[in-house]
Amino acid sequence: MKNRGYYGDFGGAFLPEILVATFDELEAQFEAIKIDPTFWDTYVKLMSSYSGRPTPLTFAQNLTDHFGGAKIYIKREDLNHTGAHKANNVMGQGLLVQRMGKKRVIAETGAGQHGVACATMAAKFGFDCTIYMGEVDVIRQRPNVFWMEQLGATVVPVTDGTRILKDAINEAFRDWVTHMDTTHYVLGTACGPHPFPEMVTYFQSIIGLEARRQILEIENRLPKRVYACVGGGSNAMGLFSGFLNDPVELVGVEAGGKGISTGLHASRLKADDASPGIAQGYKTYFLQDNDGQMRETHSISAGLDYVGVSPILADMHDKGLARFESATDDEVIAALKLTMQKEGIIPALESSHAFAHAFKEAPQLSKDDIIIINQSGRGDKDIFTVADAIDDPKWKEFIITKAEQYHA
Repeated sequence: MKNRGYYGDFGGAFLPEILVATFDELEAQFEAIKIDPTFWDTYVKLMSSYSGRPTPLTFAQNLTDHFGGAKIYIKREDLNHTGAHKANNVMGQGLLVQRMGKKRVIAETGAGQHGVACATMAAKFGFDCTIYMGEVDVIRQRPNVFWMEQLGATVVPVTDGTRILKDAINEAFRDWVTHMDTTHYVLGTACGPHPFPEMVTYFQSIIGLEARRQILEIENRLPKRVYACVGGGSNAMGLFSGFLNDPVELVGVEAGGKGISTGLHASRLKADDASPGIAQGYKTYFLQDNDGQMRETHSISAGLDYVGVSPILADMHDKGLARFESATDDEVIAALKLTMQKEGIIPALESSHAFAHAFKEAPQLSKDDIIIINQSGRGDKDIFTVADAIDDPKWKEFIITKAEQYHA
Protein backbone atom coordinates (compact mmCIF):
# COMPACT_ATOMS: atom_id res chain seq x y z
CA MET A 1 0.00 0.00 0.00
CA LYS A 2 1.17 3.52 -0.80
CA ASN A 3 0.35 6.27 1.66
CA ARG A 4 -0.78 8.78 -0.93
CA GLY A 5 -3.74 9.50 -3.10
CA TYR A 6 -6.13 9.69 -0.15
CA TYR A 7 -9.28 11.78 0.10
CA GLY A 8 -10.10 11.70 3.77
CA ASP A 9 -10.39 8.01 4.62
CA PHE A 10 -10.77 6.89 1.01
CA GLY A 11 -8.51 6.20 -1.94
CA GLY A 12 -4.93 5.01 -1.72
CA ALA A 13 -3.09 2.53 -3.90
CA PHE A 14 -3.32 -1.07 -2.73
CA LEU A 15 -1.07 -2.77 -5.26
CA PRO A 16 0.62 -6.10 -5.84
CA GLU A 17 4.39 -5.65 -5.73
CA ILE A 18 4.69 -6.41 -9.44
CA LEU A 19 2.67 -3.28 -10.33
CA VAL A 20 4.42 -0.81 -8.02
CA ALA A 21 7.05 0.29 -10.55
CA THR A 22 4.38 0.74 -13.26
CA PHE A 23 2.30 2.94 -10.99
CA ASP A 24 5.40 4.91 -9.94
CA GLU A 25 6.06 5.64 -13.61
CA LEU A 26 2.42 6.59 -14.26
CA GLU A 27 2.29 8.90 -11.26
CA ALA A 28 5.57 10.58 -12.23
CA GLN A 29 4.33 11.18 -15.78
CA PHE A 30 1.02 12.54 -14.51
CA GLU A 31 2.72 14.90 -12.07
CA ALA A 32 4.95 16.09 -14.92
CA ILE A 33 2.06 16.99 -17.24
CA LYS A 34 0.29 18.89 -14.47
CA ILE A 35 3.19 21.31 -14.17
CA ASP A 36 3.92 21.44 -17.90
CA PRO A 37 2.35 24.72 -19.07
CA THR A 38 2.02 23.41 -22.64
CA PHE A 39 0.21 20.15 -21.91
CA TRP A 40 -3.24 21.49 -21.00
CA ASP A 41 -3.21 23.79 -24.04
CA THR A 42 -2.27 20.84 -26.26
CA TYR A 43 -5.08 18.80 -24.71
CA VAL A 44 -7.69 21.54 -25.17
CA LYS A 45 -6.64 22.12 -28.78
CA LEU A 46 -6.90 18.39 -29.49
CA MET A 47 -10.38 18.21 -27.96
CA SER A 48 -11.42 21.27 -29.94
CA SER A 49 -10.22 20.06 -33.34
CA TYR A 50 -11.00 16.36 -32.92
CA SER A 51 -13.87 16.12 -30.47
CA GLY A 52 -15.88 19.31 -30.98
CA ARG A 53 -15.29 21.01 -27.64
CA PRO A 54 -16.53 23.12 -26.06
CA THR A 55 -19.80 21.23 -25.92
CA PRO A 56 -22.89 23.49 -25.78
CA LEU A 57 -24.86 24.45 -22.72
CA THR A 58 -28.46 24.18 -23.95
CA PHE A 59 -31.36 26.04 -22.36
CA ALA A 60 -34.27 23.58 -22.07
CA GLN A 61 -37.09 26.07 -22.60
CA ASN A 62 -39.87 23.49 -22.96
CA LEU A 63 -38.88 21.48 -19.90
CA THR A 64 -38.53 24.71 -17.93
CA ASP A 65 -42.06 25.75 -18.94
CA HIS A 66 -43.38 22.25 -18.24
CA PHE A 67 -42.17 22.18 -14.64
CA GLY A 68 -42.72 25.87 -13.93
CA GLY A 69 -39.77 26.21 -11.58
CA ALA A 70 -36.03 26.65 -12.09
CA LYS A 71 -34.49 27.41 -15.47
CA ILE A 72 -33.08 24.12 -16.77
CA TYR A 73 -29.81 24.00 -18.71
CA ILE A 74 -28.27 20.85 -20.18
CA LYS A 75 -24.51 20.39 -20.58
CA ARG A 76 -24.30 18.51 -23.86
CA GLU A 77 -21.55 15.92 -23.44
CA ASP A 78 -23.59 13.76 -25.81
CA LEU A 79 -22.24 15.99 -28.59
CA ASN A 80 -18.65 15.15 -27.70
CA HIS A 81 -16.98 12.84 -30.25
CA THR A 82 -18.06 9.19 -29.70
CA GLY A 83 -21.22 10.44 -28.02
CA ALA A 84 -20.21 10.82 -24.38
CA HIS A 85 -17.91 12.47 -21.87
CA LYS A 86 -15.62 9.43 -22.06
CA ALA A 87 -13.60 10.97 -24.92
CA ASN A 88 -12.27 13.65 -22.53
CA ASN A 89 -10.47 11.10 -20.39
CA VAL A 90 -9.24 8.74 -23.10
CA MET A 91 -7.77 11.45 -25.32
CA GLY A 92 -5.94 12.91 -22.33
CA GLN A 93 -4.59 9.51 -21.37
CA GLY A 94 -3.69 8.92 -25.04
CA LEU A 95 -1.39 11.95 -24.94
CA LEU A 96 0.09 10.54 -21.73
CA VAL A 97 0.66 7.13 -23.34
CA GLN A 98 2.55 8.85 -26.18
CA ARG A 99 4.83 10.47 -23.61
CA MET A 100 5.48 7.11 -21.95
CA GLY A 101 6.30 5.51 -25.30
CA LYS A 102 3.92 2.59 -24.90
CA LYS A 103 2.22 1.01 -27.91
CA ARG A 104 -0.75 -0.89 -26.48
CA VAL A 105 -3.77 0.19 -24.44
CA ILE A 106 -6.38 -1.84 -22.60
CA ALA A 107 -9.64 -0.73 -21.03
CA GLU A 108 -12.76 -1.94 -19.30
CA THR A 109 -16.24 -0.84 -20.28
CA GLY A 110 -19.79 -1.29 -19.06
CA ALA A 111 -22.15 0.74 -21.22
CA GLY A 112 -19.60 0.57 -24.02
CA GLN A 113 -19.06 4.31 -24.37
CA HIS A 114 -15.65 4.17 -22.72
CA GLY A 115 -14.75 1.22 -24.90
CA VAL A 116 -15.75 3.04 -28.09
CA ALA A 117 -13.86 6.14 -26.97
CA CYS A 118 -10.75 4.11 -26.13
CA ALA A 119 -10.90 2.25 -29.44
CA THR A 120 -11.26 5.59 -31.21
CA MET A 121 -8.26 7.04 -29.38
CA ALA A 122 -6.20 3.94 -30.17
CA ALA A 123 -7.05 4.24 -33.86
CA LYS A 124 -6.03 7.91 -33.91
CA PHE A 125 -2.75 7.40 -32.05
CA GLY A 126 -1.86 4.07 -33.65
CA PHE A 127 -2.04 1.89 -30.51
CA ASP A 128 -3.06 -1.74 -30.29
CA CYS A 129 -6.25 -1.94 -28.21
CA THR A 130 -8.02 -4.61 -26.15
CA ILE A 131 -11.35 -3.93 -24.43
CA TYR A 132 -12.70 -6.07 -21.58
CA MET A 133 -16.48 -6.11 -21.21
CA GLY A 134 -18.76 -8.22 -19.02
CA GLU A 135 -20.71 -10.80 -21.00
CA VAL A 136 -24.01 -9.35 -19.78
CA ASP A 137 -23.01 -5.90 -21.03
CA VAL A 138 -21.82 -7.30 -24.36
CA ILE A 139 -25.36 -8.55 -24.94
CA ARG A 140 -27.20 -5.38 -23.89
CA GLN A 141 -24.76 -3.02 -25.60
CA ARG A 142 -24.15 -4.91 -28.84
CA PRO A 143 -24.10 -1.75 -31.06
CA ASN A 144 -21.11 -0.39 -29.13
CA VAL A 145 -19.35 -3.77 -29.36
CA PHE A 146 -19.81 -3.64 -33.13
CA TRP A 147 -18.21 -0.20 -33.38
CA MET A 148 -15.31 -1.10 -31.09
CA GLU A 149 -14.47 -4.02 -33.31
CA GLN A 150 -14.84 -1.97 -36.50
CA LEU A 151 -12.42 0.59 -35.02
CA GLY A 152 -9.84 -2.17 -34.74
CA ALA A 153 -10.11 -3.11 -31.06
CA THR A 154 -10.27 -6.66 -29.72
CA VAL A 155 -13.32 -7.03 -27.46
CA VAL A 156 -13.01 -9.76 -24.83
CA PRO A 157 -16.28 -10.86 -23.16
CA VAL A 158 -15.68 -11.53 -19.45
CA THR A 159 -17.55 -14.59 -18.18
CA ASP A 160 -16.30 -14.55 -14.56
CA GLY A 161 -18.37 -13.43 -11.59
CA THR A 162 -21.51 -11.45 -12.33
CA ARG A 163 -20.23 -10.71 -15.87
CA ILE A 164 -20.62 -6.93 -15.58
CA LEU A 165 -18.37 -3.89 -15.07
CA LYS A 166 -16.51 -4.91 -11.90
CA ASP A 167 -15.54 -8.20 -13.52
CA ALA A 168 -14.28 -6.39 -16.63
CA ILE A 169 -12.08 -4.21 -14.40
CA ASN A 170 -10.64 -7.29 -12.69
CA GLU A 171 -9.80 -8.87 -16.04
CA ALA A 172 -8.15 -5.69 -17.31
CA PHE A 173 -5.89 -5.61 -14.24
CA ARG A 174 -4.92 -9.25 -14.87
CA ASP A 175 -3.90 -8.32 -18.41
CA TRP A 176 -1.90 -5.33 -17.21
CA VAL A 177 0.11 -7.38 -14.73
CA THR A 178 1.43 -9.55 -17.55
CA HIS A 179 2.01 -6.79 -20.14
CA MET A 180 2.92 -3.73 -18.09
CA ASP A 181 6.13 -2.89 -19.99
CA THR A 182 4.28 -2.27 -23.26
CA THR A 183 0.72 -1.60 -22.12
CA HIS A 184 -1.18 1.21 -20.42
CA TYR A 185 -4.52 0.57 -18.73
CA VAL A 186 -6.90 3.41 -19.69
CA LEU A 187 -9.14 3.18 -16.65
CA GLY A 188 -12.44 4.77 -17.56
CA THR A 189 -13.71 6.27 -14.33
CA ALA A 190 -12.48 8.13 -11.26
CA CYS A 191 -11.86 4.94 -9.29
CA GLY A 192 -9.02 2.49 -8.83
CA PRO A 193 -5.58 2.99 -7.30
CA HIS A 194 -3.93 6.41 -7.18
CA PRO A 195 -3.32 8.29 -9.46
CA PHE A 196 -6.36 7.18 -11.49
CA PRO A 197 -9.09 8.99 -9.49
CA GLU A 198 -7.18 12.27 -9.65
CA MET A 199 -6.03 11.77 -13.23
CA VAL A 200 -9.48 10.97 -14.63
CA THR A 201 -10.92 13.93 -12.71
CA TYR A 202 -8.18 16.16 -14.13
CA PHE A 203 -9.16 15.36 -17.73
CA GLN A 204 -12.90 15.41 -17.04
CA SER A 205 -12.70 18.78 -15.29
CA ILE A 206 -12.97 20.34 -18.74
CA ILE A 207 -16.74 19.74 -18.43
CA GLY A 208 -17.17 21.85 -15.31
CA LEU A 209 -14.73 24.54 -16.38
CA GLU A 210 -16.70 25.00 -19.61
CA ALA A 211 -20.10 24.85 -17.93
CA ARG A 212 -19.16 27.48 -15.35
CA ARG A 213 -17.82 29.83 -18.00
CA GLN A 214 -20.85 29.26 -20.25
CA ILE A 215 -23.51 29.86 -17.60
CA LEU A 216 -21.81 33.09 -16.54
CA GLU A 217 -21.72 34.23 -20.17
CA ILE A 218 -25.39 33.36 -20.70
CA GLU A 219 -26.97 34.31 -17.35
CA ASN A 220 -24.24 36.37 -15.66
CA ARG A 221 -24.75 34.27 -12.51
CA LEU A 222 -24.08 30.81 -11.16
CA PRO A 223 -26.60 27.96 -10.97
CA LYS A 224 -28.25 26.99 -7.72
CA ARG A 225 -27.65 23.28 -8.31
CA VAL A 226 -25.86 21.01 -10.76
CA TYR A 227 -26.85 17.39 -11.34
CA ALA A 228 -24.87 14.43 -12.65
CA CYS A 229 -25.40 10.68 -12.63
CA VAL A 230 -22.94 8.64 -10.58
CA GLY A 231 -21.59 5.24 -11.50
CA GLY A 232 -17.87 5.27 -10.91
CA GLY A 233 -18.05 9.05 -10.85
CA SER A 234 -16.11 10.49 -13.80
CA ASN A 235 -18.81 12.67 -15.34
CA ALA A 236 -19.94 13.85 -11.91
CA MET A 237 -16.41 14.80 -10.90
CA GLY A 238 -16.03 16.50 -14.28
CA LEU A 239 -19.06 18.73 -13.76
CA PHE A 240 -18.53 19.26 -10.03
CA SER A 241 -14.91 20.35 -10.57
CA GLY A 242 -16.07 23.63 -12.08
CA PHE A 243 -18.10 24.61 -9.02
CA LEU A 244 -16.15 23.30 -6.01
CA ASN A 245 -15.33 26.79 -4.74
CA ASP A 246 -18.76 28.27 -5.44
CA PRO A 247 -22.01 28.39 -3.43
CA VAL A 248 -23.52 25.79 -5.78
CA GLU A 249 -25.13 22.58 -4.55
CA LEU A 250 -23.62 19.47 -6.14
CA VAL A 251 -26.10 16.61 -6.61
CA GLY A 252 -25.07 13.12 -7.69
CA VAL A 253 -27.75 10.63 -8.74
CA GLU A 254 -27.11 6.91 -8.42
CA ALA A 255 -28.90 3.89 -9.85
CA GLY A 256 -31.94 3.06 -7.72
CA GLY A 257 -32.70 0.05 -9.89
CA LYS A 258 -35.88 -1.71 -8.79
CA GLY A 259 -35.93 0.41 -5.62
CA ILE A 260 -33.54 0.82 -2.72
CA SER A 261 -35.69 -1.36 -0.45
CA THR A 262 -35.48 -4.30 -2.86
CA GLY A 263 -31.70 -4.56 -2.74
CA LEU A 264 -31.74 -4.59 -6.56
CA HIS A 265 -29.84 -1.36 -7.14
CA ALA A 266 -26.36 0.13 -7.47
CA SER A 267 -26.63 2.93 -4.92
CA ARG A 268 -23.56 3.19 -2.72
CA LEU A 269 -23.93 6.66 -1.20
CA LYS A 270 -27.70 7.22 -1.03
CA ALA A 271 -28.57 3.74 0.31
CA ASP A 272 -27.47 2.23 3.61
CA ASP A 273 -26.37 -1.01 1.94
CA ALA A 274 -22.75 -0.01 1.26
CA SER A 275 -19.81 0.03 3.64
CA PRO A 276 -16.13 1.03 3.43
CA GLY A 277 -13.89 -1.63 1.99
CA ILE A 278 -10.82 -2.25 -0.14
CA ALA A 279 -11.05 -3.80 -3.60
CA GLN A 280 -9.57 -3.26 -7.07
CA GLY A 281 -6.68 -1.34 -5.56
CA TYR A 282 -8.46 1.36 -3.57
CA LYS A 283 -10.67 2.08 -0.56
CA THR A 284 -14.20 3.37 -0.92
CA TYR A 285 -17.82 2.47 -0.25
CA PHE A 286 -18.67 -0.90 -1.78
CA LEU A 287 -21.89 -2.88 -1.92
CA GLN A 288 -20.60 -5.87 0.00
CA ASP A 289 -21.78 -8.44 2.51
CA ASN A 290 -20.54 -8.90 6.07
CA ASP A 291 -17.68 -11.06 4.81
CA GLY A 292 -16.49 -8.38 2.39
CA GLN A 293 -17.77 -10.24 -0.66
CA MET A 294 -19.14 -7.97 -3.38
CA ARG A 295 -22.89 -8.13 -3.84
CA GLU A 296 -24.69 -8.27 -7.14
CA THR A 297 -25.95 -4.93 -8.40
CA HIS A 298 -28.76 -3.96 -10.72
CA SER A 299 -29.45 -1.02 -12.99
CA ILE A 300 -31.23 -0.56 -16.28
CA SER A 301 -28.07 1.34 -17.30
CA ALA A 302 -24.92 -0.70 -17.84
CA GLY A 303 -22.68 2.27 -17.05
CA LEU A 304 -24.03 2.76 -13.51
CA ASP A 305 -24.09 -0.93 -12.63
CA TYR A 306 -20.92 -0.79 -10.51
CA VAL A 307 -20.29 -2.04 -6.99
CA GLY A 308 -17.98 0.82 -5.90
CA VAL A 309 -17.73 4.59 -6.30
CA SER A 310 -15.01 7.20 -6.68
CA PRO A 311 -13.08 7.72 -3.43
CA ILE A 312 -13.29 11.45 -4.08
CA LEU A 313 -17.09 11.31 -4.09
CA ALA A 314 -17.07 9.04 -1.04
CA ASP A 315 -15.09 11.71 0.83
CA MET A 316 -17.37 14.49 -0.43
CA HIS A 317 -20.36 12.47 0.77
CA ASP A 318 -18.96 12.01 4.28
CA LYS A 319 -18.00 15.69 4.52
CA GLY A 320 -21.34 16.93 3.23
CA LEU A 321 -19.75 18.61 0.21
CA ALA A 322 -22.19 16.95 -2.20
CA ARG A 323 -25.64 15.43 -1.92
CA PHE A 324 -26.45 12.01 -3.33
CA GLU A 325 -29.84 10.74 -4.47
CA SER A 326 -31.09 7.82 -6.54
CA ALA A 327 -33.53 7.22 -9.37
CA THR A 328 -35.33 3.97 -10.14
CA ASP A 329 -35.40 2.27 -13.53
CA ASP A 330 -39.04 3.34 -14.02
CA GLU A 331 -38.28 6.96 -13.14
CA VAL A 332 -35.36 6.93 -15.57
CA ILE A 333 -37.46 5.69 -18.49
CA ALA A 334 -40.12 8.31 -17.71
CA ALA A 335 -37.51 11.09 -17.63
CA LEU A 336 -35.98 9.88 -20.88
CA LYS A 337 -39.34 9.86 -22.65
CA LEU A 338 -40.23 13.32 -21.35
CA THR A 339 -36.89 14.80 -22.43
CA MET A 340 -37.27 13.34 -25.91
CA GLN A 341 -40.83 14.58 -26.31
CA LYS A 342 -40.27 18.05 -24.88
CA GLU A 343 -36.80 18.90 -26.19
CA GLY A 344 -35.99 16.49 -29.02
CA ILE A 345 -32.93 15.38 -27.06
CA ILE A 346 -32.16 11.71 -26.34
CA PRO A 347 -30.02 11.28 -23.21
CA ALA A 348 -28.30 8.00 -22.38
CA LEU A 349 -29.91 5.87 -19.69
CA GLU A 350 -27.05 6.79 -17.39
CA SER A 351 -27.60 10.52 -17.89
CA SER A 352 -31.36 10.05 -17.54
CA HIS A 353 -30.82 9.31 -13.85
CA ALA A 354 -29.67 12.90 -13.37
CA PHE A 355 -32.62 14.16 -15.40
CA ALA A 356 -35.07 12.08 -13.35
CA HIS A 357 -34.03 13.54 -10.01
CA ALA A 358 -33.61 17.07 -11.34
CA PHE A 359 -37.18 16.87 -12.62
CA LYS A 360 -38.36 16.04 -9.09
CA GLU A 361 -36.69 19.12 -7.65
CA ALA A 362 -37.03 21.72 -10.41
CA PRO A 363 -40.72 22.51 -9.66
CA GLN A 364 -39.84 23.23 -6.02
CA LEU A 365 -37.35 25.94 -6.97
CA SER A 366 -37.95 29.56 -7.86
CA LYS A 367 -38.19 30.71 -11.46
CA ASP A 368 -35.15 32.84 -10.66
CA ASP A 369 -33.08 29.74 -9.89
CA ILE A 370 -30.90 27.94 -12.44
CA ILE A 371 -29.96 24.28 -12.56
CA ILE A 372 -27.57 22.43 -14.87
CA ILE A 373 -27.99 18.76 -15.77
CA ASN A 374 -24.99 16.96 -17.20
CA GLN A 375 -26.05 14.90 -20.22
CA SER A 376 -23.04 12.63 -20.03
CA GLY A 377 -23.95 10.64 -23.14
CA ARG A 378 -26.46 10.12 -25.93
CA GLY A 379 -29.10 7.43 -25.90
CA ASP A 380 -28.77 5.74 -29.27
CA LYS A 381 -26.57 3.05 -27.69
CA ASP A 382 -29.51 2.10 -25.45
CA ILE A 383 -32.01 1.40 -28.22
CA PHE A 384 -32.41 -2.30 -27.36
CA THR A 385 -32.86 -1.69 -23.63
CA VAL A 386 -35.24 1.24 -24.08
CA ALA A 387 -37.30 -0.54 -26.72
CA ASP A 388 -37.71 -3.47 -24.34
CA ALA A 389 -38.58 -1.20 -21.43
CA ILE A 390 -41.34 0.60 -23.32
CA ASP A 391 -42.44 -2.63 -25.04
CA ASP A 392 -42.53 -1.10 -28.50
CA PRO A 393 -44.38 -3.49 -30.88
CA LYS A 394 -42.89 -2.05 -34.09
CA TRP A 395 -39.38 -2.59 -32.75
CA LYS A 396 -40.19 -6.20 -31.85
CA GLU A 397 -41.56 -6.79 -35.34
CA PHE A 398 -38.39 -5.34 -36.86
CA ILE A 399 -36.12 -7.52 -34.72
CA ILE A 400 -38.08 -10.68 -35.54
CA THR A 401 -38.01 -9.90 -39.26
CA LYS A 402 -34.28 -9.13 -39.18
CA ALA A 403 -33.56 -12.32 -37.27
CA GLU A 404 -35.48 -14.33 -39.83
CA GLN A 405 -33.43 -12.69 -42.60
CA TYR A 406 -30.17 -13.62 -40.88
CA HIS A 407 -31.41 -17.15 -40.26
CA ALA A 408 -32.27 -17.53 -43.93
